[in-house]
Amino acid sequence: MKLMVIDGNSIINRAFYGIRMLTTRDGTPTNAVYGFLNILFKLLDEEAPEGLCVTFDRKAPTFRHLAYEGYKAQRKGMPDELAAQLPILKDVLHAMNIPTYELDGWEADDLIGTIAELDGKAGWETVVVTGDKDSLQLITEQTTVKLVTTRMGQTTTRDMTSEAFRAEYGFDPIHIVDLKALMGDSSDNIPGVKGIGEKTAMGLIQMYGSIAHLYDHMPEIVTAPETPAKPGVVKKLEEGREMARMSYDLATIHRDAPIDFKPEDAARKPVDGPALYELFLKLEFSKLIDKMGLTAGAGTPSGAPSAFEGHLEREIVTDASRMEELLTLWRGLDHVALVALPGLNGVCVAWGSGKAERAALFFPDRLEGYNDFLRALFSAGIRKVSHGVKGLMGALLTEGLSTEGFVFDTELAAYLLAPTDGSYELEKLSVSYFNVETPKAKAYQDPDAFGPLADPAGPMEALVSHTALVEALYGVLSQQLEEMELGRVCYDVELPLCPVLAEMEHTGVLVDRKALAKYGEMLDEQISRDEAAIYDLAGETFNINSTQQLGHILFDKLGLPPVKKTKTGYSTNAEVLEKLQGHHPIIDAILSYRQYTKLKSTYVDGLSKVIGPDGRIHTSFQNTVTATGRLSSTEPNLQNIPVRTELGAQLRYMFVAAPGHMLVDADYSQIELRLLAHIADDKTMQEAFLSGADIHTATAAQVFGVPPEQVSHEMRRRAKAVNFGIVYGISDFSLSQDIGVSRGEAKEYMERYFATFHGVREYMDRVVAQAKENGYVSTLMGRRRWLPELKSSNFNLRSFGERVALNMPIQGTAADVIKLAMIRVWKAMKEAGLEAKLVLQVHDELIVECPEGETEQVKELLTREMEGVVDYAVPMRADSAAGKSWGEAKG
Repeated sequence: MKLMVIDGNSIINRAFYGIRMLTTRDGTPTNAVYGFLNILFKLLDEEAPEGLCVTFDRKAPTFRHLAYEGYKAQRKGMPDELAAQLPILKDVLHAMNIPTYELDGWEADDLIGTIAELDGKAGWETVVVTGDKDSLQLITEQTTVKLVTTRMGQTTTRDMTSEAFRAEYGFDPIHIVDLKALMGDSSDNIPGVKGIGEKTAMGLIQMYGSIAHLYDHMPEIVTAPETPAKPGVVKKLEEGREMARMSYDLATIHRDAPIDFKPEDAARKPVDGPALYELFLKLEFSKLIDKMGLTAGAGTPSGAPSAFEGHLEREIVTDASRMEELLTLWRGLDHVALVALPGLNGVCVAWGSGKAERAALFFPDRLEGYNDFLRALFSAGIRKVSHGVKGLMGALLTEGLSTEGFVFDTELAAYLLAPTDGSYELEKLSVSYFNVETPKAKAYQDPDAFGPLADPAGPMEALVSHTALVEALYGVLSQQLEEMELGRVCYDVELPLCPVLAEMEHTGVLVDRKALAKYGEMLDEQISRDEAAIYDLAGETFNINSTQQLGHILFDKLGLPPVKKTKTGYSTNAEVLEKLQGHHPIIDAILSYRQYTKLKSTYVDGLSKVIGPDGRIHTSFQNTVTATGRLSSTEPNLQNIPVRTELGAQLRYMFVAAPGHMLVDADYSQIELRLLAHIADDKTMQEAFLSGADIHTATAAQVFGVPPEQVSHEMRRRAKAVNFGIVYGISDFSLSQDIGVSRGEAKEYMERYFATFHGVREYMDRVVAQAKENGYVSTLMGRRRWLPELKSSNFNLRSFGERVALNMPIQGTAADVIKLAMIRVWKAMKEAGLEAKLVLQVHDELIVECPEGETEQVKELLTREMEGVVDYAVPMRADSAAGKSWGEAKG
């Protein structure tokens, strides 16, 4: 039988620092609890123990504090955001029927030691889960310590058995106490012997086994020829004898804590489903509810699957007269809520006074005139609220239907209110806003959900429930948008952009297959040459893509100096290879090989797979992903086409205009710096832009104190790095790395910069102070980003929050400006009766495909609309050019 005992404080602490801050809608922090549970589930899968329990420390002093006043005196207190989650975790564990143990005067380690001792006497195996190496002393043939490490949300574990411990340390696990007695432990403020470090302590314990043996035999030991104890070390040992004994006592885990424990008490039991369900609802752990298959118990109010529906009456419309009657009714309403099935193979529409009271369902196999119904429903005459409007509009365009009449998108609204949540599925929003779990959308999104062999009852219930949810969310979210002054960015930017993006996705961008294939052949030839060169320089063939094999060649065989080692061996990442350039010609060959293989696999092979039957790539523009409001491109990512190298930039020539057409490219010039000049109200920077001067040259002239005509290329490069670095809250250390100067020089550049641009310095101080006071920053158009990190007691989190506070108003405003420009350009082209269509957006760049005869008109239109989109202290500047390909248009 196996029992797993978890060091609760250790694991929740690692979860807290390993996962980004998460909060519920009311601001309750949850990241540590969520991380702890995910670690727990992973451990249960790995170990499958028959018993499970968790131990915790208490605030009360322990016998160690009484024995030594300095014990743990240097340890900082638990961050408030973490302390608030401890009682929540204990509630969750209680609902999971996992026993917990804590005792005044005793540490969790002592409880773990006692549990392991009692397990052993009862013939049970014990697995101790902790991130603290103190517990390694508990290792026996019956007790394994599983060390947990969490980094960037990824958890790894390492099993330390007696054999594994001896292989690493060279002595038995129990003597880790002796090691600490000599070297001390800074985390617990155990003093050890003054002047004895880890290396010396390790050698002494490996040779003499224990401090008891060491001190009992000191006279003969110190004179033995093989001893590592030199005269200076011997003196330190003699002077530190009492400290060593006290440190030994402090480091020893006691195994006789007065707890009432028997292994069978911790036998795993079924969770209290309804109680855990309610807790997870409050914590907004909808994924864990789904993972564990939790449901509400009988009589639990939040268990009603459609609590917000009220007395919702529903009907399936099957005749044309009823269809016309409903369409006439809806044209007179303020709005209707709707959810459509994939491919428009069904639509549910809900309406009522303030909340959904009625619902009608329409299916093509039951209603003659279904297509006529769709044309009428999706016309401008009926005001519609839906969820994920851009995606729905894409389906409408595929069917040749109108995309007019949408007045609200609950997905976009939820994103604007909480832009860092990451996902905005309806079932998640029902938990967040109503504390109600609804059926999953996949119930009706499955293409076969309403097929002839399917039972439509479940999918239909889910469809109606979600349509009613859209109506309920509309009432809540629209009000919150107004309260938080987010109405403008919703109604003037995000919602009007949906048809623009849907049409861009529908149109796609044409790819020259033959040119792409030829480019790939060229890459293959170079890859083969690089492979041959690498094998020749290495003197053997091997797997170049294997870190272990490459590390062996570089560092063991060729003798290059290792830059960085990992748990699995030598690191051979790009940073390491760049530092090794010049040491051996194989390095340049490997870097070249990696560049060519990356271009071949990611871009040539990757893009070739997603070219549609029409010869075009139809990327998806994600409008609810980034916290700043920037669009992102996926499947594939066309905003990530390499441009910094000449070889990578050739890929842009693969994106072409159709025969008889041209691609017109227009991009904003230095939009973020122009916005910085406006937002910071820096007169010096504004004047530089207004005069038409090159901003980087002007900055260099100011910073280096020379006339503009004397600014060298290197001066301008450094000034450019400072200009863009300031926008992102760069530190003097990072700037020094970027431009290859000392940290002192970088700091001097920044000081000169701020001495010149006073407004920028004042803005940086002001925006951080306002963010700390308000809890958020916002763009000029009102888009917000909440920054709970600014109130964190963790320095790194606070520093991250300050950098975001500096950058988000500028980058977010730039995102708003380009989105408004897209809307203006799209409308202007339609109003002018042009055939031209937007096909791509890459941050501050727009690409339009048009007939050759419209080229000059489109160039002028793009420049005019992009430059005229806002009226700020510094004008926006857009440059346009045309070509047969994207690369040619970019020049």
